[in-house]
Amino acid sequence: MKIAALQLSTLPMSEAKLDYYFRICKQKEVEVVLLSEYALNSFFKELESMPISMIKEQSNHKIEVLKKLCAEYDLHVIAPIVNVKGEFCYKCNAHFSPKSVHFFDQQFLINYKHWNEEKFFANTVSKYTLPLFLLGGIRFGIVSGYELHFDTVWMEVMKKNVDVVLTATSSTFDSARRWEELLKMRAMLNNVYILRANRVGSYKEEETWQFYGQSSLISPFGDVELTLGDKEEMLVATIEKESLVEARKLWGWKKQVSKREAL
Repeated sequence: MKIAALQLSTLPMSEAKLDYYFRICKQKEVEVVLLSEYALNSFFKELESMPISMIKEQSNHKIEVLKKLCAEYDLHVIAPIVNVKGEFCYKCNAHFSPKSVHFFDQQFLINYKHWNEEKFFANTVSKYTLPLFLLGGIRFGIVSGYELHFDTVWMEVMKKNVDVVLTATSSTFDSARRWEELLKMRAMLNNVYILRANRVGSYKEEETWQFYGQSSLISPFGDVELTLGDKEEMLVATIEKESLVEARKLWGWKKQVSKREAL
């Protein structure tokens, strides 16, 4: 199965750019596309000062565009988006398919002084559940970038027999090396593919926040199979079921866990 990561900054209201990339996906027989974080909406620090009505208009327009394009190009698209309900904003991952759209609230939110999504968004705190979908015999799990840090998430990834973890990020500052090591370790210890779509572009406050891209595909063995640079572009990769089987047979992590769960 072919999947793609689309490395973007915030998209304009026009559908032209998405149409261009999705047309290429169709030509290359891609079935699943992952968009980087804050591609459909303005970056978080900009959202903080935007009227709710403007955020809602931005989100609703992009939702309609993606519904139309997914139906036209027969694609499954995973995209972070702000879902506005009344006077409240919820940070979500949306799964657009050719026939429907489903929203999954992000369950762990950044709460740092300089970047406090937990305070801004109205997402509730509840027991973690992993968003999943099955396509072509491949089981996909949707994990937001910040959520990758928590063992609770990876226990669910293993329990639910996930094959591919899709994660959209907006990583910045000097975190590239740390993120690569995190992804490699999580992929190897869980014998899954990880597809990451990271944002590009910049945000200027007192200092410039530079989003560095480097979207990548990590193999079930923990190797970086493909990676992008720091500009807008698209990564197209092939998921091999045989690699998943081979890695799980070699390392046997889940067998060890299963033996103890049965006690």
